[in-house]
Amino acid sequence: MNGSEEKAREAVVRVSGGAAPDEALECASAEAWVAFDTAVRAALAHRARTPPPPPLPPALALCHPDGRIREAALEGFGGGPELRPLLVVRCADWVEPVRERARTLLGGLPGGELLPLAELILLLSRRAQGGYARALLERALREGPAADVVALMSHRDRTTYRLAYRIAVERGLLTAVELAATAATCGDVTLQDLCAEAAVATLAGSADASGAESGAAALDRLLTARAARVRAAGVTALRRAGRPGEARPFLADRSSVVRACARYVLRQGGIDPLPLYRALCAEPAAHPGAAAGLGECGNRAADAGTLWDLVEHPLPAVRLHAITGLRALDEVVRERLTPSLDDPSPAVVRAATRALLPEAAGIPEALLRERTAPERPRAVRVAAQRLLRAAGRHHKIGRS
Repeated sequence: MNGSEEKAREAVVRVSGGAAPDEALECASAEAWVAFDTAVRAALAHRARTPPPPPLPPALALCHPDGRIREAALEGFGGGPELRPLLVVRCADWVEPVRERARTLLGGLPGGELLPLAELILLLSRRAQGGYARALLERALREGPAADVVALMSHRDRTTYRLAYRIAVERGLLTAVELAATAATCGDVTLQDLCAEAAVATLAGSADASGAESGAAALDRLLTARAARVRAAGVTALRRAGRPGEARPFLADRSSVVRACARYVLRQGGIDPLPLYRALCAEPAAHPGAAAGLGECGNRAADAGTLWDLVEHPLPAVRLHAITGLRALDEVVRERLTPSLDDPSPAVVRAATRALLPEAAGIPEALLRERTAPERPRAVRVAAQRLLRAAGRHHKIGRS
């Protein structure tokens, strides 16, 4: 039995003794209410087989394994907030009369009363009969006060705040700058995409001066985001904003997605990115990512030599991107790249390993086994082991 089940069982005992269910559950999370419902059914299963049962506290009657008792409890439901979570549970009940009665009661509540139940409603919406309460909640958020939506945007539950943000976007409750700031600062990938796309969508509608200023500020916020997917959205939006030339610095971005977006925007503006890459690679220390971009859009005859030279560059970031560029250019030469397995930078070692994996069978086994020795740096040992596995020699690897 896990901890939540044990707490639910303890809560059933406390409610049987007269405690309020939310008090007995202490932290009345959505999962706690569902666990309580399950624990009551388990605890009262024998009573369902020996009617008539003695009077039960309303919270226990609402969760009783006998559907007739659950239905009777709903008929006497007082509507107080302390039992509303169990009303939500009953809206997804497997017995139709119980379910319909619970839905009638929940549907009679003001929309704002559903907010404290949002997490539970969304958790139960995964059940076969859980859609009714979710539809009520979504309607309340779409038609009710904007403050209700904003309140749920800071909810601790991911599903809940995502729904709130989605409806806020639909209702236009957030400015372009607010959307961009959320996309740039939050760690939730779903929200990053939602808010970045919504912020970009507002740019086309920035007709007046204040709107244009706000759109520019939002775009600048996207372009400086740490998350590559958000920067990519901003770079792509430069074309719509009539600022395609500003994509140039992003040709050397550390993210391949952002680099690809920058190339697209420049090409749409009539600018060939390849000469720009060659110029950037002449100053690799200032633009390490340019080496990777050169490999992504260059040609082997003209640009492979530049990238091989950069594999020897003193800066690890340049060496890393040069190896990435060689992979993109399909110009990996096993004998020339194998020395990079001993690079002092773990990131470079990993890049070299990825590039050499298709060539692993051709690397001398002795060379790789030497690099699995305990005294070797960890990155080197891991690289050698990966390459040995790729070559089908992993069964011979000893402990290191």
